[in-house]
Amino acid sequence: MWRCGVCGYIHDGEEAPEKCPKCGAPKEKFTALEEAAAEKIEVSRYTNSLQMELSTLMETVKDLCIAGIEDDLDPPCVSIFKETLKFATETQQKIKAEIQSHISKGKWG
Repeated sequence: MWRCGVCGYIHDGEEAPEKCPKCGAPKEKFTALEEAAAEKIEVSRYTNSLQMELSTLMETVKDLCIAGIEDDLDPPCVSIFKETLKFATETQQKIKAEIQSHISKGKWG
C-alpha cells in the first residue's frame, strides 16, 4: 500500500500510481506504508464499511420517524417514532466518533 503525502489517499498496489487519483500529486509524493500500518487498514476495512452502511440505514430510520411524527396518528405511535428518532441520531453520532477514532489510529484507507 502507498499513501499520498499531499492528501493521504491510500493506493493498493505493488507500486505507487503515476499520479494521485484524488489530488493529482506526482508518484514521488507517495510513500510505501510499513507492513503494520497496511495491516491496520486492511483488517479494519470490513468494519468501517459496516459502520458506514449502518449510518446510511439510520438516515432512513430517521426519515421514517419524521414521517410518523408528522402523521401524528396517536400519542403512543408518536412516542415510538420520537424514541426511535433519538436512538437513530445517537447511533449515527457514535458511528462518526468511532470512524474518527479509526482515522486517528491509522485504520482507514
